Amino acid sequence: MLKVYRHILIEKRMEREMNAFAKTDVGIERAVNQDYVYAKLDNIGCLPNLFVVADGMGGHKAGDMASRYTVDTLVELLKESGGKDPLDAINNNIKLVNTLLLKKAGESEEYEGMGTTLVVASVFGNTLRVANVGDSRLYVIGDDITQITRDHSLVEEMVQLGQIDRKAARTHEKKNYITRAIGGCETVDAEMFSVDLKDNDIILMCSDGLTNMLEDTEILHIVRESADIREAADSLIDKANSNGGKDNISVVLIEP
Repeated sequence: MLKVYRHILIEKRMEREMNAFAKTDVGIERAVNQDYVYAKLDNIGCLPNLFVVADGMGGHKAGDMASRYTVDTLVELLKESGGKDPLDAINNNIKLVNTLLLKKAGESEEYEGMGTTLVVASVFGNTLRVANVGDSRLYVIGDDITQITRDHSLVEEMVQLGQIDRKAARTHEKKNYITRAIGGCETVDAEMFSVDLKDNDIILMCSDGLTNMLEDTEILHIVRESADIREAADSLIDKANSNGGKDNISVVLIEP
């Protein structure tokens, strides 16, 4: 089986006291990694830093293309956003990336129907700004673990309507049906979040290859018991693989 993974280690920036580590792994059952991650502590246009997780979907080549193209294009667009309002820059460029991905999908039959989830985050001092499309997630981990993003999925809608509970949602046959994605429709609305960060908080961004294999309590325990965020990322991926590794697994950990 082809094992493909990318990882990025970013050294601690003492003047900001920030540290970040990103890693993606193909998992056990998949032959191709369709996830893509990005992490940068330096300014990107109007943003002081930028972190992204994308989980592609489509055929053998389409999912990989969708996630990689979406993230790389978004980064390039944001580089030109100097002087603009940060939230407007994120939101407007996500909409533009959606249009560009749809156009890309029309260039080849093998890309037809491709799409991707997308979680984008940037830290402004003690405030975290987040944009989300799909069912990849962002958590803030302190003494407890809190899911910030809301899954755009069929089972999440069923939970909100009281049709099933959280426990049933984890094993529901339609748990992978997402209701919003980059490339899914002509227009897309990212859901935006703002979080006040506390001392010693750790930010976790991840694809569902992690959260489908680990309970939130397991994630909390691993992150808090690890010596540093690199060890935590490795341990999270190792545990997801030991639990079955049914999908690609991506993790971005940030110490703001």
